[in-house]
Amino acid sequence: MKPAPFVRHVPRTLQQALAILSQVAGQDGRILAGGQSLVPIMAFRLAKPAHLVDINEVAGLDRLASDGKVLSIGARVRHAAFHAPVADNRLAALLTYVARHIAHYPIRMRGTFCGSLAHADPASEWCLTAATLDATMIAMSQRGTREIAAKDFFEGIMATALAEDELLAEVRLPLLAADAKFGFYEFNRRAGDFAMAAALVTYSLVNGKISDARVGVGGAESAPRRISEAEAALNGRTPDDDAFRAAAEAASEAVDPLEDHQTDAAYRRDLVRAVVRRALEHSCA
Repeated sequence: MKPAPFVRHVPRTLQQALAILSQVAGQDGRILAGGQSLVPIMAFRLAKPAHLVDINEVAGLDRLASDGKVLSIGARVRHAAFHAPVADNRLAALLTYVARHIAHYPIRMRGTFCGSLAHADPASEWCLTAATLDATMIAMSQRGTREIAAKDFFEGIMATALAEDELLAEVRLPLLAADAKFGFYEFNRRAGDFAMAAALVTYSLVNGKISDARVGVGGAESAPRRISEAEAALNGRTPDDDAFRAAAEAASEAVDPLEDHQTDAAYRRDLVRAVVRRALEHSCA
């Protein structure tokens, strides 16, 4: 199929982009960056935006930089930017590892980090990363700029706190401690398919004990989130099989699993138990 007719706008500055978006937002105007999610659903006419605001020529939105505290990721930064570490920090290594699991190579060359978050697919690896690391979203419109915490940003399946006239201009990820451990694991039926469940974990070791544990789960619920029960099961314990099993069990019990024609709640709970445990095991590799 072919998309329904639309008008494409190509602003050159951020101010122009925000002005156009404010004018067309009420007509289901959409931002076009990578287009790897939007264009296919337009082709199937599941979405029929009358206007597309193409931000690929907007100067400054390709910014990818660290100030020593956070990594700032602009709205035009592609998934492929993370194929190699982008900073001298454990966060960079984490992002490179996660990026390898996103869809397929051609999609990574075009899709964008911020676009993935704005689309808010529960199975998105970047959405899981943002939720687990407590990212800050920078939303801009002609009305001003606001910061949105990750825990407040994701509101459900493909639903976010962004207003219709707001552009997700930047995402800020806090850098990790120099000695931070991390692990990531996702389950899908074929490589490149959407994850049916995924887990990202980070923690530090203090005198051989786990400290500042973060356990995030995606794909299993309507939105990715940190699982505090699993984090509590880890903090203060030695990173061993007993601790990892306890955290995995706590995560499995804490989720409110999605169900569909292929998977019931019990199956997804089992998946959560498996991906959390394996992510933790990978953190020790």
